[in-house]
Amino acid sequence: MAPRLQLEKAAWRWAETVRPEEVSQEHIETAYRIWLEPCIRGVCRRNCKGNPNCLVGIGEHIWLGEIDENSFHNIDDPNCERRKKNSFVGLTNLGATCYVNTFLQVWFLNLELRQALYLCPSTCSDYMMGDGIQEEKDYEPQTICEHLQYLFALLQNSNRRYIDPSGFVKALGLDTGQQQDAQEFSKLFMSLLEDTLSKQKNPDVRNIVQQQFCGEYAYVTVCNQCGRESKLLSKFYELELNIQGHKQLTDCISEFLKEEKLEGDNRYFCENCQSKQNATRKIRLLSLPCTLNLQLMRFVFDRQTGHKKKLNTYIGFSEILDMEPYVEHKGGSYVYELSAVLIHRGVSAYSGHYIAHVKDPQSGEWYKFNDEDIEKMEGKKLQLGIEEDLEPAKSQTRKPKCGRGAHCSRNAYMLVYRLQTRERPGTPIQVPAFLQELVDRDNSKFEEWCVEMAEMRKQSVDKGKAKHEEVKELYQRLPAGAEPYEFVSLEWLQKWLDESTPTKPIDNHACLCSHDKLHPDKISIMKRISEYAADIFYSRYGGGPRLTVKALCKECVVERCRVLRLKNQLNEDYKTVNNLLKATVKSDGFWVGKSSLRSWRQLALEQLDEQDGDADQSNGKMNGNTLNKDESKEERKEDEEELNFNEDILCPHGELCISENERRLVSKEAWSKLQQYFPKAPEFPSYKECCSQCKILEREGEENEALHKMIANEQKTSLPNLFQDKNRPCLSNWPEETDVLYIVSQFFVEEWRKFVRKPTRCSPVSSVGNSALLCPHGGLMFTFASMTKEDSKLIALMWPSEWQMIQKLFVVDHVIKITRTEGGDAHPSETQYISEPKLCPECREGLLCQQQRDLREYTQATIYVHKVVDNKKVMKDSAPELNVSSSETEEDKEEAKLDGEKDPDFNQSNGGTKRQKISHQNYIAYQKQVIRRSMRHRKVRGEKALLVSANQTLKELKIQIMHAFSVAPFDQNLSIDGKVLSDDCATLGTLGVIPESVILLKADEPIADYAAMDDVMQVCMPEEGFKGTGLLGH
Repeated sequence: MAPRLQLEKAAWRWAETVRPEEVSQEHIETAYRIWLEPCIRGVCRRNCKGNPNCLVGIGEHIWLGEIDENSFHNIDDPNCERRKKNSFVGLTNLGATCYVNTFLQVWFLNLELRQALYLCPSTCSDYMMGDGIQEEKDYEPQTICEHLQYLFALLQNSNRRYIDPSGFVKALGLDTGQQQDAQEFSKLFMSLLEDTLSKQKNPDVRNIVQQQFCGEYAYVTVCNQCGRESKLLSKFYELELNIQGHKQLTDCISEFLKEEKLEGDNRYFCENCQSKQNATRKIRLLSLPCTLNLQLMRFVFDRQTGHKKKLNTYIGFSEILDMEPYVEHKGGSYVYELSAVLIHRGVSAYSGHYIAHVKDPQSGEWYKFNDEDIEKMEGKKLQLGIEEDLEPAKSQTRKPKCGRGAHCSRNAYMLVYRLQTRERPGTPIQVPAFLQELVDRDNSKFEEWCVEMAEMRKQSVDKGKAKHEEVKELYQRLPAGAEPYEFVSLEWLQKWLDESTPTKPIDNHACLCSHDKLHPDKISIMKRISEYAADIFYSRYGGGPRLTVKALCKECVVERCRVLRLKNQLNEDYKTVNNLLKATVKSDGFWVGKSSLRSWRQLALEQLDEQDGDADQSNGKMNGNTLNKDESKEERKEDEEELNFNEDILCPHGELCISENERRLVSKEAWSKLQQYFPKAPEFPSYKECCSQCKILEREGEENEALHKMIANEQKTSLPNLFQDKNRPCLSNWPEETDVLYIVSQFFVEEWRKFVRKPTRCSPVSSVGNSALLCPHGGLMFTFASMTKEDSKLIALMWPSEWQMIQKLFVVDHVIKITRTEGGDAHPSETQYISEPKLCPECREGLLCQQQRDLREYTQATIYVHKVVDNKKVMKDSAPELNVSSSETEEDKEEAKLDGEKDPDFNQSNGGTKRQKISHQNYIAYQKQVIRRSMRHRKVRGEKALLVSANQTLKELKIQIMHAFSVAPFDQNLSIDGKVLSDDCATLGTLGVIPESVILLKADEPIADYAAMDDVMQVCMPEEGFKGTGLLGH
């Protein structure tokens, strides 16, 4: 099929030979492309938008191909949620609770602990009703023991693939979104469980934690002088082993039991010798538990950064561990076998994921517990290789080779060993009847859910199949042929065939013309369908208006025919006018604007397209998304403001402009051709006089310019030193030749210099305007000391001779002067400086307070952070200053570029109009503008600009600096004006950070195991551990 543009041309080719009044029904149907050949599936690869009869490639392939039942629903197979045979049950990760799930699985597979918990009495009897549980009331465990009981029963006999431990987590008060220290959780929970079970009457339940996990060691100190031995007995539930500097587990145990020398300041006070003596101290293992928990201290405190870090070093360990060499009393059975390995995946201490490899005590097979997913290891062997390869370490340390029965890991943080001599239970542990009934009830709910999901899947499939056949049949009836037809938008048909979106009512309003019929230009987005299919669509989905054969708009087709013929004629007339313009016209011509002549063809085209454009504006996208009325009004208003043909030579009074450079004389023939397209254009024959008012104004302007030049020259001659900024008096170094100096505002001087430089472009300065330097009470706003320092850029000093000239040339509203006098009889050598008018202390204090308040209450101000190396600033190659808070107007910037002035006060001043309006009330705003301008900072290499607010904390600023310089907050040493910024909770306003401040950044060297930037965000948060949880409540 031909491209869309070719179809467009073919549909209107007849207009070249047919006049508008000769348009027939045949021409109308050709314009609407009624009888174009429909496309054939397989031949046409995609939909032809220019052909309303092409119904290929609109989404029908989904319905005409083979049926895929899964496409009729988004419901997963409920059997995927069913527990597999001979497998364990997983636990849902509630956000960041993987560390809890790993320990629950390890404790569940401790059969002695599980059996003891099953023996605990329960409040479940309150929920019992006769021989069963109340159906309308869910069981809610009341204690930690009951939560564990219920969880263990579900883990043992649930039909689900995984269960939800949220009740247990909620009972402990844990934050599901914050990952905690797994080793700390293990200690605190064992302590809580032991304390809870201590109230039980059954000794097998009461002492289960001690029997399973509790061992004993002694701190033994031996005096080197008398040999006296002191023992301090202590119980332990796990051994915390340092792994730094070690490669094998046995080395870690040996260091734990290593002898320590107490010498020097660390000497031991011997009660036998009654004095401090050199001594040795070591730990002796007295007894070991049935389950030996070995905590590998991978998460250590880094003194350099003040935060935790993870040691990603390999530690080797064997499946069989003989502890006899390490215990004090020999002869017992101390051979342990590995039963669990707890893994932390990730290089950082503040992120990562916890999983557990646990050995089934009954079958001897290894399983990997990863929250909801349980994986059985092949060949009854522990396999850690996959876990070690998931997170590549920064240092490319090669994994050590391990012998048979040995393993090595850089992610294992806890090893659980069980006494090898203990016999494995022959019969499985039985779940108590009341718990089993709860499990059965949950299983019944699960089975009901499975049946419900399966039924929903079946209903969706049946519904999908029925719709598939229905759509398939209806699509085959869509082509209209020679039978009665209607038009529907292509977009609506595509959405009807798209199963992912609900089908909306048909909305054809967007494709209507101004006559409420089908617009000819919209035919490219419409499709012609049979009346049979249209009846079904409107009866099922509603909408309208219906576009039948009567919707073909003859008026639009006739108008389009007229426009096309005019466009064709325009091309010929354009060539004719160009040829006529080449001839020189001496008289009897017409004035035409040069700009209009350059663009007359485009203006004519726009006029011809204006009606079509209005029709397009009234119609937006299909299905009811119309254009905003306000937007179209604004666009029309902008169009009206644009000049029409020959209006570019109109003066403001509606007459011929006086500038002959903007117009040109054309012949009568050329003007008549142009007038055919622009009948309303202003007409100016060659004998037409220019606007008399504009001539008068031009003469007056020339006289004013001459006057301004004369005034500027006179003022420049009268005040040469002030203009050239030479021989200026200074308050800090008072000149000896005078005792009186006069003051004007620096703004007045700047405006005056601007006028003298450009008298034709600037208005003359008439008034000194000293009221801006005074308060509402008429008092001076500056002290003598401030005028020598920070306020010196706001005032300009005048010699007495200059002041006399200023009084002659300008209107002086207020006289401000400073007089130098020698001290009186009391202090004859002391010089005094007296201002007239005198200082107003109240207003001066108010101004200072307002300035300080503004500096401490800013928002979105710019500061600069400069990174220093070896405490030295890098000041080379200064960069262009940032245009963050520039107060320049466009006029000032342009003048600065033209004049090339070196004084920064010239090209950084505000526009004259704004400054003239300054009064007593808005003096503070004026003061702020001047200060901001005069204290602008020039950015240098190694420096970056940041937008900050006074109320944000130093910690938030450090995070901004981290993103700008890639330096972690705990590696940042910040200072301003020699003052160290260390209080992370303090705001920038209280720390004295003001706009345009420069903060020095000294970065510490990064540590070897530096974590990812995402973890740094967590490091910035205060660590509260398990504060506020149920683990600390007991």
